[in-house]
Amino acid sequence: MQIKDSINYVGKVDWELRAFHGEELSTFNGTSFNSYLVRDEKNVLIDTVWTPFTGEFIKNIEKIIDLKDIDYIVSQHSEPDHSGALAHLMMKIPDTPIYCTKNGKMALKGHYHKDWDFREVKTGDTIELGKKSLSFIEAPMLHWPDTMMSYLSGDNVLFSNDVFGQHIASEFLFDDLVDQATLEYEALKYYVNIISPFSKKVEKKLEELLAMNLQIDMICPAHGISWRANIEKIISDYALWAKGVNKDKIVIIYDTMYNSTRKMAESIAQGIKQSSPQTEIKIFKSSNTDKSDLLVEVFNAKGILVGSPNINASLLTSVSSILQEIKILNLSNKKAASFGSYGWSPANIKMLNTGLEEAGFDIASPGLKTQWVPDKDALTKAEELGKEFAEAF
Repeated sequence: MQIKDSINYVGKVDWELRAFHGEELSTFNGTSFNSYLVRDEKNVLIDTVWTPFTGEFIKNIEKIIDLKDIDYIVSQHSEPDHSGALAHLMMKIPDTPIYCTKNGKMALKGHYHKDWDFREVKTGDTIELGKKSLSFIEAPMLHWPDTMMSYLSGDNVLFSNDVFGQHIASEFLFDDLVDQATLEYEALKYYVNIISPFSKKVEKKLEELLAMNLQIDMICPAHGISWRANIEKIISDYALWAKGVNKDKIVIIYDTMYNSTRKMAESIAQGIKQSSPQTEIKIFKSSNTDKSDLLVEVFNAKGILVGSPNINASLLTSVSSILQEIKILNLSNKKAASFGSYGWSPANIKMLNTGLEEAGFDIASPGLKTQWVPDKDALTKAEELGKEFAEAF
């Protein structure tokens, strides 16, 4: 498939994938492993694909050129979903130079234990292809130390690696050809789950890109759809997400054993609605809600309440797990409170508050604990917590 006259898409669309990074990230819309072949007087291959698709990947290239006609390989990121087919490709063209960052060289050698012809590059380094040139832009920790982007002059294409990506499988290559709601959500979900731990670096990298005054007519990421119609929007979205998003939304997350904590969650929601009718309220049971989607809900909410019963002087594991995931997001300027029932030990509230504080939230209430099954008075107190929490903003 052609991206432009001199650029071919040679990656793999994976319609079946439903979980990424092991089971860490849900991919309900599939994904793609994007690789690009740039043809000029010199031909350059940008990234490869995940190892299981090596055979298809090689055939994709061979439909266009002989493998021996690849003059350069650019490895923008060494993670196996980007570099998995590299070892097999290098068996066929072992003398082809590989351009990567210093950290990229270390990681590729660590993955594949080969001493290939590595050419270390830094921001501003360029290789001439003929009529066009390919320049490199280091982007460490977006989202690995080795990460970089590449900019193709003439065609004005930014090969952005993981930045601006999404997990979407589609027969279409470009943003204006796919469902816009799905694209926008999956771009946000990708940012939250992959990029957001490094939001400070995103801000700096965006400033750097703007300072370069590059004309960008297309952005081609390592996963998902390429951007040509909404370039300004996705860049401005990243700038917004990097600074943090606080919609007028409160998220209630809980897990429960015998519905006591669930009853508290629903009463808290009633209290919020009474005090702030315009505020969006979402309630999720953590044990049956997809974690990746739940993190998106937390990311763009102004506040959350988290509830768990006490179990063996601890929290239910689904609540402990989501608190740990939220902590990784490096959130700020959001409020939180805790709640839950208990039998013989009220340790759950203290642990919930500790987890929320460690995740960067401002604790708006000491928390609400109810012993055994909440009665009418206890549920009234839960409503009051909801009202007080809504009024804290």
